[in-house]
Parts: sequence; structure tokens; C-alpha cells
Amino acid sequence: MDPTTRGATIPGVEHHQVSLNGTRLHYVSAGTAGSPVMLVHGFPETWWVFHKLIPLLSEHHRVFAPDLRGFGDSAIASAEHDSATAAQDLSELIARLDLGPVHLTGQDISGPTTFRVTAAHPDLVRSYAAIETGLPGFGVEMLADVARGGAWHIGFLAAPGIPEMLLAGRERAFIAEYALPSLCATPDAFTDQDIDELTRSYARPDAFKGAAGHYRSMLREGEEIRELASRQLATPVLAVGGRSGQFTPATLRQVAKDVSSVSLDGIGHYAAMEAPDRLADALLSFYRKVDNQE
Repeated sequence: MDPTTRGATIPGVEHHQVSLNGTRLHYVSAGTAGSPVMLVHGFPETWWVFHKLIPLLSEHHRVFAPDLRGFGDSAIASAEHDSATAAQDLSELIARLDLGPVHLTGQDISGPTTFRVTAAHPDLVRSYAAIETGLPGFGVEMLADVARGGAWHIGFLAAPGIPEMLLAGRERAFIAEYALPSLCATPDAFTDQDIDELTRSYARPDAFKGAAGHYRSMLREGEEIRELASRQLATPVLAVGGRSGQFTPATLRQVAKDVSSVSLDGIGHYAAMEAPDRLADALLSFYRKVDNQE
């Protein structure tokens, strides 16, 4: 195992650490040729949720998958963490790696962060793929409305100090018995090894602060995201829906001019774990189309 990682790994992946924007990020890389791809995870996730997808993409592309600040083997986030800070982290990482513009691909709670990067730094983004995600100001807040079927864990995680108080020592139960089965529609998509790896990272002291910052942002940044979206993205966009159906495509069509969509029918929320082959096919086709247009 590469000495820069303490967790699980796969053949062909290299692990790296980089200091930027007042923090330290861990990321993995794979592939030696082709246009660059950056995969950005959600919650309760780390780069590891892409470990089935990376080998499929890296046959054709240079692939990079960071742990966001506060997640995985990146540095712990502060109590004030938010999606704007995470977006600055990603922007600086792309620039530091000197890749040129990347195919930026984000899922779940990283949607606002990756959208911010695309909107504010179009020179860094060749294309934008949004998987099972939404945007504040465009309806994603309803996911926290428990009176209308929203998820209780969003408010729970956003409440200062509550995750650390109630989840310490219970991380595996939260992940294995609630977070994954409540949103996953594919039996055996997550093995015991997968759950062990996610538990390892979330069992770090203060390891929920990263997620808490993203969920707090989601509930308060609607006006700011709407302002960013008022200048519609010119970047090519792919919206990928699974469990959420047409929610992701419908959202992205409100904020971008050139939107394609793919529906991965029959799966839940965790597309890269539940249907890596189908997701890879959709992403590779999209990346190829964008590259051929340049």
C-alpha cells in the first residue's frame, strides 16, 4: 500500500497528499492518457465510492478523485466549513495539478460545490456531470422537509455538535443500518469491506464536520446559488438520475444551456457503486462527445 494512505486501495491507483487553501487534501489518481476527469464524492462517502468506476474510466482518461475537506483521509474541517470553501479547495486542486480543464463530475451533496467551481471558474472545467444531486434555490431544500417525506438526517447532521454527540462509536451502525440501505436499491452493492472503509474514515474525531458544513450550506445558500445560476452555464452538462428520477436533469436544465441527461433505471442513489458499468458507459460517451467538439 502506498505510504500516503491509511485505508483501502485498488491496483493501479496512486495516493497523494497536497496542502492548499489552508488545508490538506488526499486524492487518488489513475490512468496515464486522455483528457482529465475529476470525480467528487458525496455523503456518507469518500473517494472509495468510485473504486469500481475508476478502472473503467482510467482506460481512456486520467482520473483524479479527491477526498473533500473533512472527509476520508483529507484534513478535518472546521465548524464553519461550507460549500464555498470546498469549491475553492477543488479549484485550487485543479489548478495545482496543472491538468488543464477537467471533466468535473460530482454527486450527491457535492452538487453545490462542483456547480460553484463550474460557474465561477469555467476555464478549469471542460464539462460538468451531476449525478443524483440538486442545487439550493432550485428545490433541493425540500429533501430536508420531514413533513413532506424529506430525510431527517439532513437537519440532524446540520445541527452543531449533534453528530459528534450521538454518532461517536456508532458510525458503522449509522452507515450500514441506515444511510446505505435507505437509499440503495441494489443488494450487495456495498460489501463488508466497503462499509469498513467508510466507517474507518467517519470514525475519526470530528469526522462529521465536513458533511455538517455541506448540509448547513445547502439549507442557507439558495439565494447565492440562484445568483450564480443567473448567468447560465455554457459548459456542457450531463445530468444523471437514478433514485431521484428526473430531479437532477430538471434542476440542471434551469441553470445550464447545454444539458444532456441519462436515467439509470432500477438503481438507487449510489450510482457508482450500484451500476458502475452503466454509469461508466454514460460518462465515457459524454466525455468523448465533448472532447470531439473541441
